[in-house]
Amino acid sequence: MTASGVLDQAREAFARRLWASAYRDFAAADAAMPLELSDLESLALSAYLSGHDEESTSAWTRAHHAALRRDEPTRAAKYAVQIGAGLLFRGAAAPAMGWFARGERALEGCGDSPERAWLRTWNAFVWMWNGEFGKAQPAFADGATAGRRCGDTDLLAMARLGDGMSLVLQGDARAGMALLDEVMAGVTSGEVSPMYAGIAYCTVIAGCSDVFDLRRAREWTEALTRWCDAQPELVPFRGNCLVHRCELMQLDGSWPEAVAAARQACEHLSGSVKWDTLGSAYYQLGELQRLRGDFPEAEKSFRKANEAGRSPEPGLALLRLAQGRIDIALGILARALSEADDPPARSRIMPAYVETLLASGDVESARGYASRLKAYADLMDAPYLHAVADAALGAVLLADGEPGAALRTLRAAATTWRALNAPYETARVRVLIGAACDELGDPETAALETAAARKTFEELGAVPDLERLARPVHRSLTAREEEVLNLLAAGKTNRSIARELGLAEKTIARHVSNIFTKTGAQSRAAATAYAYEHHLIQVR
Repeated sequence: MTASGVLDQAREAFARRLWASAYRDFAAADAAMPLELSDLESLALSAYLSGHDEESTSAWTRAHHAALRRDEPTRAAKYAVQIGAGLLFRGAAAPAMGWFARGERALEGCGDSPERAWLRTWNAFVWMWNGEFGKAQPAFADGATAGRRCGDTDLLAMARLGDGMSLVLQGDARAGMALLDEVMAGVTSGEVSPMYAGIAYCTVIAGCSDVFDLRRAREWTEALTRWCDAQPELVPFRGNCLVHRCELMQLDGSWPEAVAAARQACEHLSGSVKWDTLGSAYYQLGELQRLRGDFPEAEKSFRKANEAGRSPEPGLALLRLAQGRIDIALGILARALSEADDPPARSRIMPAYVETLLASGDVESARGYASRLKAYADLMDAPYLHAVADAALGAVLLADGEPGAALRTLRAAATTWRALNAPYETARVRVLIGAACDELGDPETAALETAAARKTFEELGAVPDLERLARPVHRSLTAREEEVLNLLAAGKTNRSIARELGLAEKTIARHVSNIFTKTGAQSRAAATAYAYEHHLIQVR
């Protein structure tokens, strides 16, 4: 086929939104003959939409210089905007700002134009991510006005996207998510071009994650997937989209698919074009490996996450907890919590901290953090966070000898987890519900709940949870542990036991944790019952 024939084929594929085919044919034509600016533009766009980011940037750069040579400043500015937008989306803010500055320079001496509004809108995104909302929001408003005036639906969508995300970041989730929903409605109805559709989706999903709105994230993911199915050669999920999709797969219980998607994300994001979300991809892979019991690989993934700039908490601490290194886990989480400076960030650390404090036997501290987590859930009013908080508080109530109150709270958590279609979280709560029923004298319901949880763990491949369920109920206590158990059964707190035995409170917490593990008890009341049943109580 002649070069011109290949070019005609490329144009036809582009018109039919066959992005990979269009890129292949445009690239072949480009190697054989000089392309017109419009065709070079199509080469850049089809490269981007088929996942060839580096080649896309190269083509846009060539188009920018060609437009400058032809003295077409608005066109040159347009291409600078495209390059900067792609870089900004990958987290390369400094190079992006350089290209936006190039766009501004190209427009010197020109009158008002949509390109100026585009540049101001993208600069506003940088201001927004830096927390400069007073500068960002007026710019987004100007961008929306310009988009409506010139009929640029992409500009209007991006301006509304930024405005909505600014509101979310400032704590006005209701108004912010309403704007983001409006943007996504435009995406799925075909009003927004494919390049900006992907950017919109990733930003909206990030907003959903910030406010723990997993239900909305799932709904928009399903809607976008249907939209993408009409463009089989499109690579729609990239950057933080890949990571958030893994999170949703994990929540849904699609663990094998989530692992595959996480590995794909790590490979894609660590390619020749680096993304700032690489650390989050490795973290998500580490979480899945931890849940499935592949601890050595989880360790490697968490370390890679840290190297790529993503702190590995709370995953690394939970890995240490699973390895029995409770003191190390506590230290990691206490430090991470001290650095978390807002309710959403603290809410991501606190559940693991409560779980680890309970494992250490420090029920009093665990209750305090569970109460704070409940307050954060009430503040943000997200079903996901309500379920997390109820599960944590229920575990504390159970450990503190209040099985009736624990059962009510845990059943609320289980109901919400079921509504969110979260099988693993539901199963973990059912284990605690079983323990509460057992303490309340209902062993039959306890067995049913435990069996249902075990079945889910088996289906998911949650090896550590299965091992915890299979752990023998009784292992020999040391003399010191029997001594601590006697004082615990007498109703003494860890602090008073430490004073009486002349030991550190942290040492007592470790002994209490060992007692719980060896006896299979999940509360102080259960441990006391165990002591009486096995005639371990000494008359003092």
